[in-house]
Amino acid sequence: MVQIGYTMMTEQAGPRELVDHVVRAEEAGFDFSVTSDHYFPWLRTQGHSPYAWSVLGAAAQATSRIPLMTYVTCPTVRYHPAVVAQKAATMQLLSQGRFRLGLGSGENLNEHVVGEGWPSVEVRHEMLEEAIGIIRELFGGGHVSRRGTYFNVDSARLWDLPDEPPPIGVAVSGERSCALAGHLADLVIATEPKRELLTAFDRHGGEGKPRVGQLPVCYDRDREAAVRRAHEQFRWFGGGWKVNSELPHPDSFASATQYVRPEDVAASIPCGDDPADFVEAVRPYAEAGFSEIALVQVGGDTQAEYVEWSAKELLPALREALR
Repeated sequence: MVQIGYTMMTEQAGPRELVDHVVRAEEAGFDFSVTSDHYFPWLRTQGHSPYAWSVLGAAAQATSRIPLMTYVTCPTVRYHPAVVAQKAATMQLLSQGRFRLGLGSGENLNEHVVGEGWPSVEVRHEMLEEAIGIIRELFGGGHVSRRGTYFNVDSARLWDLPDEPPPIGVAVSGERSCALAGHLADLVIATEPKRELLTAFDRHGGEGKPRVGQLPVCYDRDREAAVRRAHEQFRWFGGGWKVNSELPHPDSFASATQYVRPEDVAASIPCGDDPADFVEAVRPYAEAGFSEIALVQVGGDTQAEYVEWSAKELLPALREALR
C-alpha cells in the first residue's frame, strides 16, 4: 500500500507551530513526515523560514511514532557535509531510529546567503556526490580526513552514533541526478510524477529501494478561498527545477510568476474539500511507482483544519483508492 505523508513546510509556519502540526499529523494517522530545509521562503506571502534542524529535534521529542525526514537538505554550500553528518546522526538518536536524511543539490534561494556564489549544475552534482561520500564515511565511525576537490575534512569523528545510521535519500530531476541517486542513495526523492525518473533510478542501481514523492494540496471548505491562497503562496511551484534552483530571492520568484493566474494554479493543485479531487492528484504518483507520497497543505494557519479533515475524509479515501 502507498504510504501518505505530511509535510512540515518551514516556509509557511513558525517553529512552535510546525512542531504542533506534526504532532497533530501523527495523531491523525499520517504514515510519515518530511520537513523542508530553507533559509528563505519562496514568496514573501509565505512569511517564515525557521531553522529546520531545531524544529526536527523538537519534533523528535514531541512525537513517538511518525518517521521524520529532511526534504531536502543541501550538504554543499550553506552546510559542510561533516556538519550535516553530525546533525543527522544526532537526529537518528533523538528520534530513536525514525529519521531519514534527504539530500539534494540545493537552490540558490537558500545557499546564496553565505556569499560563496552559486555553482553550475554540473559542479553542484559533483559537490553532492563528494559530500555523500564524506557523510557515509563519518557514519561508519572513526576519524575521517580528506582533501577533496570541493571539501576538506581534518580528523573529524562523530562521537554520538546510532546503531543504524539514517538512510540517505537523494532528490532527482534528470538523468545525472538519477545516476547519482541510484549509485549512492538508499531511497529516491522527486516532486514530479515522472515514471522515467524512477526508471532511470532503477537502471543505475536503485531497483527495490523506496521512492518518495511530494505534491501540494490546498484544503478549504470554501474552494475559491483555497484557490486564492494557493495562488498567493504556491504559484512558484510550477516553475520547474531548472528555474526554481537558480532564482536567488523571494522577489525573484514573485517577478517570475507575476503572470500566473489563480486558475493556472488550480489546474495543478487540488483545491477545496472534495477528497476525490485530491485522490486524482495523488494517483499519478502511485501509478508512476512512488511508494510514499507526502502532501503539502498550502497555508500555515490552515494546518489544524486540514489535518482534522484528513483524518476523517482524505486519508480513508486515499487508502481505499491506492491499496
